[in-house]
Amino acid sequence: MSTRTSTKEKLLQLLKKEQQSTVALLAKHMGITEMAVRKHLNVLDRDGLLQVQEMKQPMGRPIAVFSLSAKGKAQFPNNYETLTTELLNDLEALHGQDTIHYLLQQRSARQKDSYSRELASLSFAERVEKLASLQDARGYMTELREEDEHTYELIEYNCPIFAVANQYKKACHCETEMFQHVLDTPHVTRTTCRADNGDHCRFRITAPAHKEHDQHGS
Repeated sequence: MSTRTSTKEKLLQLLKKEQQSTVALLAKHMGITEMAVRKHLNVLDRDGLLQVQEMKQPMGRPIAVFSLSAKGKAQFPNNYETLTTELLNDLEALHGQDTIHYLLQQRSARQKDSYSRELASLSFAERVEKLASLQDARGYMTELREEDEHTYELIEYNCPIFAVANQYKKACHCETEMFQHVLDTPHVTRTTCRADNGDHCRFRITAPAHKEHDQHGS
């Protein structure tokens, strides 16, 4: 099996070590032309792995300075999930499962406060769209589908806390309840769940007035 490191991987590793760099410096380190470096950087930037800033020079035009984005940094292995689940397991062994549930509820409460401020004064449709955007920014890779003017499906293609949710389903319950709270509707249902062997987490979201109208037939 080949252990050769690709040019893309070498560039990512260099930026990880140097924190930030220019095309000229990267080309010097890599031993390739600046044109070749730019070609690879364009691909990495397109994939969302880079941040680019312009640095002013005493003379001449500003130069582009490249660094890793959060997504780029995530390409490198870490043990955050293992550490988190190990700590939660130790807490559960010492203080019981109620303590874990309390911690997850506290996390959910902070999210409710933060999201509620972001969603204040928006219409229901705008709140749903904003919620999808906020979750996407937190790494959930969301997609929002409008079934009709009152009903939506929210899909999360990634779960940043999957290791925790896979062990403690309370995390999933807290997320659903948080959605209900910030959208101001009880009609948020998780239809599939990754922690229950679903392909992705999917939610059906219905506007409260429309749901009540359907139930009462008026």
